[in-house]
Amino acid sequence: MTAEKNRQILLASRPRGEPTPDNFKLVEADIPEPGPGQMLLRIIYLSLDPYMRGRMNAGPSYAKPVEVGEVMEGRAVCEVVKANLPQYKQGEIVVAGTGWQEYALSDGNGVQKIDQTLRPISYALGVLGMPGMTAYTGLLNIGKPQPGEMLVVAAASGAVGSVVGQIAKIKGCHVIGIAGGEQKCRYVKEELGFDACLDHHEPDLAERLQAACPKGVDIYFENVGGAVFEAVLPLLNNFARVPVCGLIAHYNASELPAGPNRVPELMRSILVKRLTFRGFIVWDFAAQYPDFLRDMSGWLREGRVKYREDITDGLENAPRELIGLLKGANFGKKIIRVSAAPTQSP
Repeated sequence: MTAEKNRQILLASRPRGEPTPDNFKLVEADIPEPGPGQMLLRIIYLSLDPYMRGRMNAGPSYAKPVEVGEVMEGRAVCEVVKANLPQYKQGEIVVAGTGWQEYALSDGNGVQKIDQTLRPISYALGVLGMPGMTAYTGLLNIGKPQPGEMLVVAAASGAVGSVVGQIAKIKGCHVIGIAGGEQKCRYVKEELGFDACLDHHEPDLAERLQAACPKGVDIYFENVGGAVFEAVLPLLNNFARVPVCGLIAHYNASELPAGPNRVPELMRSILVKRLTFRGFIVWDFAAQYPDFLRDMSGWLREGRVKYREDITDGLENAPRELIGLLKGANFGKKIIRVSAAPTQSP
């Protein structure tokens, strides 16, 4: 593999159930030359996110799937190498939907410039990017936290869950996190300031959660599903709100789970308790991006929000790391460092 080539990772085949390395293919292509109205971007940091698993499937969803043989989808922090667009210049740092590769062409659509004073620039993929805005908009618009309310969030050490809980604390809520492993739970409680964190690997999650929420749950921020949702459902109070941004426990499922049909129980709870369930995609609230950036930047400066990244070097490791991410192997926002950042950046 030479520096004169563009390494890319393609979707080689559609997975059935859990993805495997065979579903991906690393190839070389020529570095493209930007034409009129285009710019060439060099990828520095590539974001890995759970939604990518859904893009590997065929069939209708809220976004077009990646076709077999195409570059895997993803957003990245990039440096502008060459620009034939008047609003961009060489050396600028941007966030763009480049896919899993080392170089990409862009016409500027959907590209966001990054404040060069931002440290580290990788935060534009996390706490100051899509995951942070997912937490901010979902919690404030749908969760509507009020002082004294009880909020539960799973994947509490991850890119979204960690921010959800910290914003809820800022808004005066009592916050219970759920995470995988003693180390993650200790981080969530001691570093992020949650009131408690439960390890979902330990037995009797439902009983432990009930003990932690003796007056029930007013907001459950859903990004996992599975056993965590089953533990939370009986605890939801009247008029509880459930923002739904992800179901990572089900992304690798190839069929419905065995066991009794729980839909009647769920629907009865929604009716009797007047619950609000609302699914959302972060860009439903795109108009709130300036508010999000202002508030989150301020909370970071004040030390009221803390954030952790899990960075792996090398584009070739992206398939392995996505597979691990879907199993909860990451600790913090998962990022692939594809190339070195410019010297003026951290």
